[in-house]
Amino acid sequence: MEITLRGHHLLCVHGFRGMGYSPEFVEKMAGIVKDIRNEEKDFNIKVVAALDDACMACPHRGMIKCEADENSNEHVLSMDEKVIRHLGLEKNISYSKTMLVLLTASKVQPDDLDYLCKRCSWLPYGVCKEGIKELKEKINRN
Repeated sequence: MEITLRGHHLLCVHGFRGMGYSPEFVEKMAGIVKDIRNEEKDFNIKVVAALDDACMACPHRGMIKCEADENSNEHVLSMDEKVIRHLGLEKNISYSKTMLVLLTASKVQPDDLDYLCKRCSWLPYGVCKEGIKELKEKINRN
């Protein structure tokens, strides 16, 4: 099994609480999140700065880019690039899910999201920072 995730979705999965752009998107993201949070499962994740598996169910997905508004594709690409750089990853390379989760827990602080996810419409809800905090606590317990 391999999934494709854009850079910023590597962080979103930890804060996901069932909110989304449409019922189809929520269902798709919930499935991805369930697999990522399942400690018994490991699989490869191809990291991209482009449309990914979660985007396939998004009502804002165009043929080749995000079309939520005229600036949305630029915005999500900038978040992808910042997250990929912050984690020290390369685009279009596959990594094990377990390694990516551990890397996120070690390299991302909740307040890093103020920069990495600047202007994201979900950031004000606080669930993303909460998710990163919970991830770090969980990894530190184990």
